Amino acid sequence: MPTAWKGLLVGGLLPALLFGITGVLQKAYGRAGGGSAWYLLLVGLGVTATGLAAMGFMGERTLTMRASLVALGIGLSWGLGMIAVVLGLDRYGAPLSKLAPLYNLNTLVVVLLALVFYAESRDVNTMKLLGGASLIMAGAAVVARA
Repeated sequence: MPTAWKGLLVGGLLPALLFGITGVLQKAYGRAGGGSAWYLLLVGLGVTATGLAAMGFMGERTLTMRASLVALGIGLSWGLGMIAVVLGLDRYGAPLSKLAPLYNLNTLVVVLLALVFYAESRDVNTMKLLGGASLIMAGAAVVARA
């Protein structure tokens, strides 16, 4: 199997499965009566434990100040997004089956930003990419009205 395909399996399909499980667990957390702030704190402990374990088997690279700041920005962005998901589920009663496809429109944000900031249009078929993005948007519109 080509390395690029392995990268898509490990970096794409496996996270899709794991993030899907995460969505189901978010709903279970809300039904168990947990609050939003505790959610982030406890998930943060889980992420910390995963990071510590990963240091042991992945081999650690040098950490720079710039990389540290970017990682903190990722954490802030993700944390705020997760608070919004929990609020949508628990406070406003949005069904997970409709909410998850909508918050996964993040794919389109990533596509657009990668094309702009990393000039990835040189490495991909932009027309196919935009066609697929259009289908994602159409799917989200159908799901939101389901």
